[in-house]
Amino acid sequence: MELADKAIELERLHQAPEILRVVNVWDAISAKAVAALPETTAIATAGHSIAAMYGYPDGGMPLDVALQGAKVIADAVDLPVTADLDDGYSEPGETIRRAIGYGVVGANVEDRLRPFDESVARVRAIIEAAEREGIRFQLNARTDAIARGGDRPIDESIDDAIARGRAFLSEGAALVFVPGAITKEHVGRLVEGLGEGKLSVIGRPGALPAADYEALGVARISYGPFTQRVALRALQDLAADLYGNGVIPEDTPELN
Repeated sequence: MELADKAIELERLHQAPEILRVVNVWDAISAKAVAALPETTAIATAGHSIAAMYGYPDGGMPLDVALQGAKVIADAVDLPVTADLDDGYSEPGETIRRAIGYGVVGANVEDRLRPFDESVARVRAIIEAAEREGIRFQLNARTDAIARGGDRPIDESIDDAIARGRAFLSEGAALVFVPGAITKEHVGRLVEGLGEGKLSVIGRPGALPAADYEALGVARISYGPFTQRVALRALQDLAADLYGNGVIPEDTPELN
């Protein structure tokens, strides 16, 4: 599939009535393992997980490392790839231009609760850069209005998320990603404020099933670092068993 076609396909998936479920990956083999499932229609990278793979804290990975991590995944699969690119770094437009060159057709970019006008300007820079590349780039514009809201009342954080999200959408973002919104009440308010098919959420412990979010009008659900945490727990459990009297299970598939 050509790069421009991958972007159009990701846009179609975002706009479909069914919620887009993307299972986050962090390297070539995790991407291939997920892509091999017939249900997989797109691949999402987990920035937190890629950073952990290279020994960096979440949000502390250098740009070149983040882009190389996304490129390895994009090269490994023939599906639309949307990358977690932290806050877009110092020049978000240039970051997206480079990401497109590496085969990425969508991205999460977080506002980190910067001042409103600055956050909107950074989204605008991303969209303009993608337009110059001739790609219908799918920006999943993240606002940390809830995640970094601190002690302020949740109603204020939701109102802030809606205001920021509307501004991001007006600049050309495909979706608005609001981490921290998991309850039916909070998600419902965000959908009402942003419009059906415009909200992206994260499925984390305590979240609702994807079908419930679909019924509320959510467009996309991803799983961030939690997929890697489940995989690492499985590795630790196996190691503990092998340190005892365990053996490798006979039904272990050859996924690598």
